[in-house]
Amino acid sequence: MQDLFGGDDDFWDEFQGNRGGGRQYYIPGQMASGSGVLISDDGYIVTNNHVVDGADEVSVTLANNKTYQAKIVGIDPNTDLAVIKIDAKNLPYLLYGNSDEVSVGQWVLAIGYPLNLDATVTAGIVSAKSRSIGINTANNRRAIESFIQTDAAVNQGNSGGALVNTAGQLVGINAAIASPTGAYAGYSYAIPVNLVKKIVNDLLQYGNVQRAYLGINYIDPSNMTERDRQDLGLDRDFNGVAVSNVTSSSAAQQAGLQRGDIITGINGVTTPTISEMTEQVARYKPGDKITVSYLRNDKAYTVTTTLKNANGTTDIVKAGVLDYLGADLEPLSEREIASYGVDGGVRVIGITTGALKKQTDMKKSFVILKAGDIKVKNVDDLKKALEKNGSTQLIGFYPSLGGRLVYYNVDLSQEL
Repeated sequence: MQDLFGGDDDFWDEFQGNRGGGRQYYIPGQMASGSGVLISDDGYIVTNNHVVDGADEVSVTLANNKTYQAKIVGIDPNTDLAVIKIDAKNLPYLLYGNSDEVSVGQWVLAIGYPLNLDATVTAGIVSAKSRSIGINTANNRRAIESFIQTDAAVNQGNSGGALVNTAGQLVGINAAIASPTGAYAGYSYAIPVNLVKKIVNDLLQYGNVQRAYLGINYIDPSNMTERDRQDLGLDRDFNGVAVSNVTSSSAAQQAGLQRGDIITGINGVTTPTISEMTEQVARYKPGDKITVSYLRNDKAYTVTTTLKNANGTTDIVKAGVLDYLGADLEPLSEREIASYGVDGGVRVIGITTGALKKQTDMKKSFVILKAGDIKVKNVDDLKKALEKNGSTQLIGFYPSLGGRLVYYNVDLSQEL
C-alpha cells in the first residue's frame, strides 16, 4: 500500500529488492562522470540527480571540448532529476518533444558519454511506456517512476543523457538499466520529457518542486489478492487504481472519492496503473484543477478537484529544514507507541539527498525520539526543533535492535 498525499562511483552497487527472475535494476555508474542535456542557449542543463548528488564541484565539458564550472540550480530526488548552470551564451540546445506522443515500436536515439568515450549515439525502439522498476521508490516512498523503456544501449556515463526521437526532439532523460551484471543487457529506462519539463520549470521558478497530491492511499492492482478485492468490495478484476483510503481535507475527499473507488483517468488521460496515475498527478502543482475519472459500483463518474500540497493547502511551498535534512518521515502509530513504550516519535521511511545521507550512516526504519534536548513526538516537533537549532544531535533507535539508543549528529547549515 502506498501514499499519494501529502559524484562517487557508488552507483554500481546491486539494486536490492529486484523483481526476481535474475533481473536487477541499476543506475548506471558514473566513474565520477555523467551526461546532461543543454535546454537553453544561456547554459541551463538537465541531468540526473544521482549524477551530481554528493559532488563538491561539478564541471561540464561540451562537445567543442570547452570546460566550465557548473552551479547546481536545483535537485529533485523524487524523480532523479537535477538542473545545473554554466556561465556561457549562444549555446546550441535541444528542443522539448512530447513524450505523450511517443509510441511503442518507435525509433529513438540515446545520446551520452558512456564508458569514458566521447559523445556516443545508440539507436533502439521504445519497447514499453510507464514502467515502474522500483529503483527510486526503494529509498523514497514518494518517488515518481513512469519510465520510457527502450532497447537503446545505455552504460556507465549515459545517466542524464538525452533520449531523442527521429526529429531530434528531446523525449526523455536516460536514467537506469535492467541487467543481471551491471552492464547493458537489453533494456534502458528514461524519464519522460513531459514530466522533466514540469520539474525543470519548478526548479527554475521556485528553487524546489511544487509537489501536488491527490490525497489517497491505494493498492497496486497487479499485487491485489482476492482478499484485498473482497475487503474493498470489488467483485472482479479491473483496469485502474483501487482507493483504499482517502485523507481528510484532501483533494480526493473534496472530490467525493471513497474507499473502493477505482480511478481510471486524470484529466482525460487513462491511468490503468499506479505509475501512469502518479506521473499524471506529478505534472501539476498545488492549486491546479484536474478532473478525476473513476468507477463506483460499475458506474463511471468524472469529478473536478483542486490539488493540494503535502500540508493540505494550495500555497507555494518553500524549501525548509526537513528538505535540507533529506528524509521521508511519518509519525509512529498509536499501536507502535504502545508497543515501543514511548510517548511518540518519527520514523524515517526514506532517505533522499541532504544532511542525513551526506553526514550520517542512518538507515531507513530509524525512529527519532529527540532532537537535542527537545522531545520529538511528531513531524512538526522535529521541524520546530531543527528550525531552532539546525546543528543538533538526533537521538532514537532501530526497532530491530531492541530499543538501544543511537545518536547521529547533523548540521543543516552545511546544506544551505
